[in-house]
Amino acid sequence: MSEDLRIAVVGAGRMGSDHIERIHHRMRRARITAIVDIDEARAQAAIEGIEGARVYTDFTEAITSGDVDAVLVATPGFLHEDVLLPTLTQGLPILCEKPLTPDSESAWRVVQAESALGRKLIQVGFMRRFDAGYRRIREAVASGEHGELLALDCEHINPDVPAAYTGGNLIDDTVVHEFDGVRFLTGEEIVAVQVRTGKDSRKVQTDGLKDPAQILMDTESGVRVSVNTHVTAQYGYAVTTRAAFEQTHLQEGVDQVLPGFEERFVDAYDTEVQDWIDGCLRGEIAGPDAWDGYAAAACCEAGLRAVAAPGTTVDVELNEKPELYR
Repeated sequence: MSEDLRIAVVGAGRMGSDHIERIHHRMRRARITAIVDIDEARAQAAIEGIEGARVYTDFTEAITSGDVDAVLVATPGFLHEDVLLPTLTQGLPILCEKPLTPDSESAWRVVQAESALGRKLIQVGFMRRFDAGYRRIREAVASGEHGELLALDCEHINPDVPAAYTGGNLIDDTVVHEFDGVRFLTGEEIVAVQVRTGKDSRKVQTDGLKDPAQILMDTESGVRVSVNTHVTAQYGYAVTTRAAFEQTHLQEGVDQVLPGFEERFVDAYDTEVQDWIDGCLRGEIAGPDAWDGYAAAACCEAGLRAVAAPGTTVDVELNEKPELYR
């Protein structure tokens, strides 16, 4: 591996372009050497001004070029498996934007492929784990300084959603962050999900979207979790977390109303990518791994079944965790 980590970014859309700008201007000990996108003109625009970066429309050609040490995947989720499996075969470390894959069956195939290698190469892009507020709550849980964690009350507010947003996207595009966030904060698996709905906003234009909604979760030890969502709230973007301990309550994100997720989590994204770069150079993956991506996909599937039957508690179904992830 060269002195700087040579990165191929796969996907030059919204998130890919954001990561390209981040790596080129703000990350240390890393440089972009390849951009992969079927839209060659878009890829060329994304690398303008980045000396030494090359555009590829063929993903395999990029990862076998000899000019790539690591791969950042920022394509739509349904394309991830086709990128992840060949990259694992090449032995290259990966930062994969969420989701790992869109469903637990394909995510499990990725977990099995990585497990067969006997080492972790995949980090999943759940950036909230790198947010300072989330880390403060996680440290309080791990230390036990305030007693046991009893409950988490979360809020996820969007000003609006794109036209392509579906009713199911409430779970697999929005609440997926809370599924992983709860697993991170508690250090436990989520075992059950319930969705409660009520009066819908007149702003809802999407068939099947229930907005606002409340998503309830239970963890292995019985931590009670509620997530209140309102994705057509009009006024701004806000993510809050309140943690009830035996001896105190902690809250993060309160009074932080911003235009969108980029502004809310820009520092978390920067920390996430720099930590991944540093880990790659050390030869390790220290962030959320492929199992975390698989578990989030399983939670989403339970959540989608719960959306279809409001008020019904749906169990989360997980395969046995491979030794690599224990």
